Amino acid sequence: PPGYLDLNALGLYACCSVRWLRSRLNDPINPLPHYRVTGKLLIRVDEFERWMSAHRARPHPEQLKAIVDDVFSSLCRRSA
Repeated sequence: PPGYLDLNALGLYACCSVRWLRSRLNDPINPLPHYRVTGKLLIRVDEFERWMSAHRARPHPEQLKAIVDDVFSSLCRRSA
C-alpha cells in the first residue's frame, strides 16, 4: 500500500468506518497518529499498523489457564 492514506482509504484498508477512525484521532490515552495537510487528514500505514498492534487483544490469565488445561487434558486422553 502507499505510505499515506486518507480516512476513506484507511477505512477500506482496515475494514472499519471513517467515523470510528475519526473518533480514534482524539483518543485521550492513545490517539491515532495523523497528519493534517491543508485540511486533509492523512495517516501513515506503518504508523497505523503500530498503533493497531498496541491494541492487540491478549487472553485474560483465567482464559489462558483454561486453554492450557484443555490442551493437557486432550494430550492425556490421547496417550491413555
